[in-house]
Amino acid sequence: FGYTCDNLVSMEVVTADGQMQRAAADENAELFWALRGGGGNFGTATSFEYKLHPVGPEILGGAVVWRGEDAAQVLDFYRRFTATTPRETTCVAILRIAPPAPWLPAELHSKPIVAVFVCHSGAIEDGEKTLVPLRSFGKPVADIITRRPYAQMQSLLDATQPKGRRYYWKSNYLAEIHPNAIAAAVEHAAHIPSPHSSIAFFHLQGALGELSTDHCPAGNRDTAFVLNIASSWDNAADDTANQRWARDCFAAMAPYSTGGTYINFLNAEEGRERIEAAYGRQNLQRLAQLKQKYDPDNLFRHTKSVLG
Repeated sequence: FGYTCDNLVSMEVVTADGQMQRAAADENAELFWALRGGGGNFGTATSFEYKLHPVGPEILGGAVVWRGEDAAQVLDFYRRFTATTPRETTCVAILRIAPPAPWLPAELHSKPIVAVFVCHSGAIEDGEKTLVPLRSFGKPVADIITRRPYAQMQSLLDATQPKGRRYYWKSNYLAEIHPNAIAAAVEHAAHIPSPHSSIAFFHLQGALGELSTDHCPAGNRDTAFVLNIASSWDNAADDTANQRWARDCFAAMAPYSTGGTYINFLNAEEGRERIEAAYGRQNLQRLAQLKQKYDPDNLFRHTKSVLG
Protein backbone atom coordinates (compact mmCIF):
# COMPACT_ATOMS: atom_id res chain seq x y z
CA PHE A 1 0.00 0.00 0.00
CA GLY A 2 3.01 2.32 -0.27
CA TYR A 3 4.43 4.57 2.41
CA THR A 4 2.29 5.53 5.39
CA CYS A 5 2.27 9.13 4.14
CA ASP A 6 0.88 7.93 0.79
CA ASN A 7 -2.24 6.82 2.63
CA LEU A 8 -2.78 10.06 4.53
CA VAL A 9 -6.14 11.71 3.75
CA SER A 10 -6.01 14.78 5.98
CA MET A 11 -4.33 16.30 9.02
CA GLU A 12 -5.04 18.95 11.60
CA VAL A 13 -1.90 20.88 12.43
CA VAL A 14 -0.91 23.87 14.56
CA THR A 15 1.42 26.01 12.45
CA ALA A 16 4.13 28.38 13.68
CA ASP A 17 1.69 31.31 13.88
CA GLY A 18 -0.38 29.38 16.42
CA GLN A 19 -3.24 28.71 14.01
CA MET A 20 -5.03 25.37 13.77
CA GLN A 21 -5.32 24.37 10.13
CA ARG A 22 -6.75 21.41 8.28
CA ALA A 23 -4.57 20.11 5.47
CA ALA A 24 -5.89 17.86 2.73
CA ALA A 25 -5.87 17.58 -1.05
CA ASP A 26 -8.78 20.05 -1.21
CA GLU A 27 -7.71 22.37 1.62
CA ASN A 28 -4.28 23.92 2.21
CA ALA A 29 -2.99 21.60 -0.50
CA GLU A 30 0.58 22.98 -0.42
CA LEU A 31 0.84 22.41 3.31
CA PHE A 32 -0.66 18.95 2.90
CA TRP A 33 1.99 18.09 0.31
CA ALA A 34 4.76 19.24 2.68
CA LEU A 35 3.40 17.37 5.69
CA ARG A 36 3.39 14.01 3.90
CA GLY A 37 7.08 13.36 4.38
CA GLY A 38 8.33 16.81 5.35
CA GLY A 39 7.78 15.82 8.95
CA GLY A 40 8.00 18.19 11.89
CA ASN A 41 9.34 21.10 9.85
CA PHE A 42 5.89 22.63 9.39
CA GLY A 43 3.89 22.32 12.57
CA THR A 44 2.53 20.14 15.34
CA ALA A 45 0.01 17.60 14.12
CA THR A 46 -2.98 17.04 16.38
CA SER A 47 -4.88 14.54 14.24
CA PHE A 48 -4.35 12.25 11.26
CA GLU A 49 -6.95 10.76 8.94
CA TYR A 50 -5.82 7.73 6.98
CA LYS A 51 -7.15 5.65 4.12
CA LEU A 52 -7.53 2.14 5.51
CA HIS A 53 -7.06 -1.24 3.86
CA PRO A 54 -8.41 -4.63 4.93
CA VAL A 55 -5.58 -6.63 6.52
CA GLY A 56 -5.97 -9.64 8.77
CA PRO A 57 -6.91 -9.64 11.56
CA GLU A 58 -4.51 -12.57 11.13
CA ILE A 59 -1.57 -12.62 8.77
CA LEU A 60 1.11 -15.21 8.05
CA GLY A 61 4.31 -13.99 9.63
CA GLY A 62 7.45 -14.75 11.55
CA ALA A 63 11.01 -15.68 10.63
CA VAL A 64 13.23 -18.39 9.21
CA VAL A 65 16.80 -18.58 10.56
CA TRP A 66 20.02 -20.13 9.26
CA ARG A 67 23.56 -20.32 10.62
CA GLY A 68 25.86 -17.40 9.89
CA GLU A 69 28.10 -19.44 7.62
CA ASP A 70 25.15 -19.76 5.22
CA ALA A 71 24.64 -15.98 4.97
CA ALA A 72 25.96 -15.50 1.43
CA GLN A 73 23.77 -18.26 0.03
CA VAL A 74 20.71 -17.10 1.98
CA LEU A 75 21.09 -13.48 0.83
CA ASP A 76 21.49 -14.59 -2.77
CA PHE A 77 18.32 -16.64 -2.41
CA TYR A 78 16.58 -13.70 -0.72
CA ARG A 79 17.53 -11.45 -3.65
CA ARG A 80 15.98 -13.90 -6.11
CA PHE A 81 12.99 -14.81 -3.94
CA THR A 82 11.83 -11.24 -3.39
CA ALA A 83 11.86 -10.67 -7.15
CA THR A 84 9.06 -13.24 -7.47
CA THR A 85 6.85 -12.68 -4.43
CA PRO A 86 3.48 -10.90 -4.63
CA ARG A 87 3.23 -7.46 -3.03
CA GLU A 88 1.28 -8.97 -0.13
CA THR A 89 4.53 -10.66 0.93
CA THR A 90 7.18 -8.44 2.50
CA CYS A 91 10.54 -9.82 3.65
CA VAL A 92 13.42 -8.43 5.71
CA ALA A 93 16.82 -10.15 5.75
CA ILE A 94 18.96 -9.60 8.85
CA LEU A 95 22.55 -10.51 9.71
CA ARG A 96 23.34 -10.42 13.43
CA ILE A 97 24.48 -12.35 16.50
CA ALA A 98 21.80 -14.74 17.77
CA PRO A 99 20.09 -13.41 20.90
CA PRO A 100 19.14 -15.80 23.73
CA ALA A 101 15.64 -16.17 22.30
CA PRO A 102 13.78 -19.31 23.42
CA TRP A 103 12.82 -20.12 19.83
CA LEU A 104 16.46 -20.36 18.75
CA PRO A 105 18.56 -23.46 19.52
CA ALA A 106 20.62 -22.83 22.66
CA GLU A 107 23.84 -23.82 20.90
CA LEU A 108 23.34 -20.91 18.47
CA HIS A 109 23.01 -18.24 21.16
CA SER A 110 25.78 -15.63 20.74
CA LYS A 111 26.69 -17.11 17.34
CA PRO A 112 26.28 -15.42 13.93
CA ILE A 113 22.95 -16.04 12.19
CA VAL A 114 21.05 -14.85 9.15
CA ALA A 115 17.27 -14.51 9.35
CA VAL A 116 14.48 -13.60 6.96
CA PHE A 117 11.44 -12.05 8.64
CA VAL A 118 8.21 -12.29 6.69
CA CYS A 119 4.77 -10.70 6.73
CA HIS A 120 2.21 -12.01 4.23
CA SER A 121 -0.90 -9.85 4.50
CA GLY A 122 -2.98 -11.59 1.85
CA ALA A 123 -4.89 -14.86 2.09
CA ILE A 124 -3.21 -17.28 4.50
CA GLU A 125 -3.45 -20.16 2.01
CA ASP A 126 -1.72 -18.09 -0.70
CA GLY A 127 1.01 -17.11 1.74
CA GLU A 128 1.68 -20.69 2.72
CA LYS A 129 2.28 -21.56 -0.94
CA THR A 130 4.39 -18.47 -1.57
CA LEU A 131 6.67 -19.17 1.39
CA VAL A 132 7.41 -22.83 0.62
CA PRO A 133 10.69 -22.02 -1.22
CA LEU A 134 11.87 -19.81 1.64
CA ARG A 135 11.06 -22.30 4.38
CA SER A 136 12.69 -25.17 2.52
CA PHE A 137 15.86 -23.38 1.40
CA GLY A 138 19.13 -24.84 2.71
CA LYS A 139 19.20 -26.05 6.30
CA PRO A 140 17.20 -23.65 8.49
CA VAL A 141 17.74 -23.94 12.23
CA ALA A 142 14.48 -22.23 13.24
CA ASP A 143 11.14 -21.43 11.66
CA ILE A 144 8.50 -19.43 13.56
CA ILE A 145 6.32 -18.47 10.60
CA THR A 146 2.72 -18.97 11.65
CA ARG A 147 -0.72 -17.39 11.64
CA ARG A 148 -0.63 -14.48 14.05
CA PRO A 149 -2.49 -11.20 14.63
CA TYR A 150 -1.20 -8.37 12.46
CA ALA A 151 -0.72 -6.22 15.57
CA GLN A 152 1.53 -8.91 17.05
CA MET A 153 3.67 -8.92 13.92
CA GLN A 154 4.12 -5.16 14.27
CA SER A 155 5.68 -5.59 17.72
CA LEU A 156 7.66 -8.76 17.03
CA LEU A 157 11.06 -7.02 17.14
CA ASP A 158 10.33 -4.38 19.78
CA ALA A 159 12.56 -6.10 22.34
CA THR A 160 15.60 -5.58 20.10
CA GLN A 161 15.42 -1.78 20.50
CA PRO A 162 15.09 -1.11 24.26
CA LYS A 163 15.36 2.36 25.74
CA GLY A 164 18.70 3.16 27.32
CA ARG A 165 20.94 1.49 24.79
CA ARG A 166 23.27 3.46 22.52
CA TYR A 167 22.34 3.55 18.82
CA TYR A 168 24.05 4.65 15.63
CA TRP A 169 22.53 3.93 12.22
CA LYS A 170 23.71 4.32 8.63
CA SER A 171 21.39 3.70 5.72
CA ASN A 172 21.03 3.78 1.94
CA TYR A 173 18.48 2.74 -0.65
CA LEU A 174 19.31 -0.06 -3.09
CA ALA A 175 17.94 -0.63 -6.58
CA GLU A 176 18.99 -4.26 -6.21
CA ILE A 177 21.08 -6.44 -3.95
CA HIS A 178 24.30 -6.69 -5.91
CA PRO A 179 26.47 -9.80 -5.36
CA ASN A 180 29.30 -7.52 -4.21
CA ALA A 181 26.95 -5.96 -1.66
CA ILE A 182 26.22 -9.43 -0.32
CA ALA A 183 29.95 -10.11 0.00
CA ALA A 184 30.49 -6.81 1.82
CA ALA A 185 27.60 -7.44 4.20
CA VAL A 186 28.83 -10.93 5.04
CA GLU A 187 32.36 -9.67 5.63
CA HIS A 188 31.30 -6.90 8.01
CA ALA A 189 28.74 -9.07 9.78
CA ALA A 190 31.63 -11.36 10.72
CA HIS A 191 33.19 -8.47 12.68
CA ILE A 192 30.17 -7.05 14.50
CA PRO A 193 31.56 -5.58 17.73
CA SER A 194 28.26 -5.79 19.64
CA PRO A 195 25.75 -8.64 20.00
CA HIS A 196 22.92 -6.12 19.56
CA SER A 197 23.97 -4.77 16.13
CA SER A 198 22.68 -5.90 12.76
CA ILE A 199 22.73 -5.41 9.00
CA ALA A 200 19.24 -5.42 7.51
CA PHE A 201 17.79 -5.42 4.01
CA PHE A 202 14.19 -4.18 3.98
CA HIS A 203 12.17 -5.27 0.96
CA LEU A 204 10.16 -2.42 -0.65
CA GLN A 205 8.90 -2.06 -4.25
CA GLY A 206 5.20 -2.47 -4.94
CA ALA A 207 2.74 0.40 -4.60
CA LEU A 208 5.23 3.08 -3.55
CA GLY A 209 6.91 2.84 -6.95
CA GLU A 210 3.69 3.57 -8.82
CA LEU A 211 3.46 7.20 -7.69
CA SER A 212 5.42 10.08 -9.20
CA THR A 213 8.52 11.42 -7.48
CA ASP A 214 6.73 14.69 -6.71
CA HIS A 215 3.60 13.03 -5.28
CA CYS A 216 4.88 14.01 -1.83
CA PRO A 217 8.29 14.84 -0.35
CA ALA A 218 9.15 11.18 0.33
CA GLY A 219 11.50 10.56 -2.57
CA ASN A 220 13.39 7.58 -3.96
CA ARG A 221 10.38 5.81 -5.41
CA ASP A 222 12.62 3.82 -7.75
CA THR A 223 14.08 1.91 -4.83
CA ALA A 224 13.78 -1.82 -4.17
CA PHE A 225 15.40 -2.20 -0.73
CA VAL A 226 16.50 -0.20 2.27
CA LEU A 227 19.89 -1.14 3.67
CA ASN A 228 20.06 -0.33 7.37
CA ILE A 229 23.28 -0.79 9.32
CA ALA A 230 22.02 -0.63 12.88
CA SER A 231 24.81 -0.42 15.43
CA SER A 232 23.66 -0.84 19.02
CA TRP A 233 25.65 -1.29 22.23
CA ASP A 234 25.50 -0.72 25.99
CA ASN A 235 28.52 1.28 27.19
CA ALA A 236 29.77 4.74 26.24
CA ALA A 237 33.33 3.43 26.35
CA ASP A 238 32.51 1.40 23.24
CA ASP A 239 31.19 4.32 21.16
CA THR A 240 34.19 4.62 18.87
CA ALA A 241 34.44 0.94 17.96
CA ASN A 242 30.74 0.55 17.22
CA GLN A 243 30.40 3.75 15.22
CA ARG A 244 33.52 2.88 13.23
CA TRP A 245 32.07 -0.53 12.38
CA ALA A 246 28.85 1.02 11.07
CA ARG A 247 30.71 3.64 9.04
CA ASP A 248 33.10 1.10 7.54
CA CYS A 249 30.25 -1.20 6.58
CA PHE A 250 28.33 1.71 5.08
CA ALA A 251 31.35 2.82 3.03
CA ALA A 252 31.94 -0.69 1.73
CA MET A 253 28.35 -1.01 0.52
CA ALA A 254 27.85 2.56 -0.76
CA PRO A 255 29.03 1.74 -4.33
CA TYR A 256 26.06 -0.63 -4.68
CA SER A 257 23.40 1.85 -3.51
CA THR A 258 21.30 4.38 -5.41
CA GLY A 259 22.79 7.14 -3.24
CA GLY A 260 19.32 7.86 -1.87
CA THR A 261 18.36 7.38 1.75
CA TYR A 262 15.38 7.27 4.09
CA ILE A 263 14.92 10.51 6.05
CA ASN A 264 14.04 8.76 9.33
CA PHE A 265 17.26 6.74 9.29
CA LEU A 266 19.56 9.80 9.15
CA ASN A 267 21.71 10.43 12.20
CA ALA A 268 22.75 13.70 13.84
CA GLU A 269 25.99 14.11 11.87
CA GLU A 270 24.40 13.83 8.41
CA GLY A 271 23.70 17.18 6.84
CA ARG A 272 22.37 18.89 3.74
CA GLU A 273 23.77 16.44 1.19
CA ARG A 274 22.09 13.48 2.87
CA ILE A 275 18.83 15.36 3.40
CA GLU A 276 18.79 16.06 -0.34
CA ALA A 277 19.50 12.37 -0.95
CA ALA A 278 16.37 11.55 1.04
CA TYR A 279 13.97 14.01 -0.59
CA GLY A 280 15.49 14.65 -3.99
CA ARG A 281 16.74 18.08 -5.05
CA GLN A 282 13.48 19.41 -6.49
CA ASN A 283 11.38 18.20 -3.57
CA LEU A 284 13.84 19.69 -1.08
CA GLN A 285 13.79 23.07 -2.87
CA ARG A 286 10.00 23.05 -2.80
CA LEU A 287 10.01 22.16 0.91
CA ALA A 288 12.42 25.01 1.64
CA GLN A 289 10.13 27.49 -0.12
CA LEU A 290 7.13 26.26 1.86
CA LYS A 291 9.14 26.41 5.07
CA GLN A 292 9.73 30.13 4.45
CA LYS A 293 5.99 30.57 4.05
CA TYR A 294 4.74 28.55 7.02
CA ASP A 295 7.66 28.80 9.46
CA PRO A 296 9.99 31.66 8.44
CA ASP A 297 11.59 31.85 11.90
CA ASN A 298 12.33 28.11 11.99
CA LEU A 299 10.34 27.48 15.17
CA PHE A 300 10.11 23.80 14.30
CA ARG A 301 13.79 22.86 14.21
CA HIS A 302 13.91 19.63 16.23
CA THR A 303 14.08 17.51 13.09
CA LYS A 304 16.21 17.46 9.93
CA SER A 305 15.77 20.98 8.59
CA VAL A 306 14.70 21.53 5.00
CA LEU A 307 16.34 24.97 5.02
CA GLY A 308 19.73 25.46 3.40
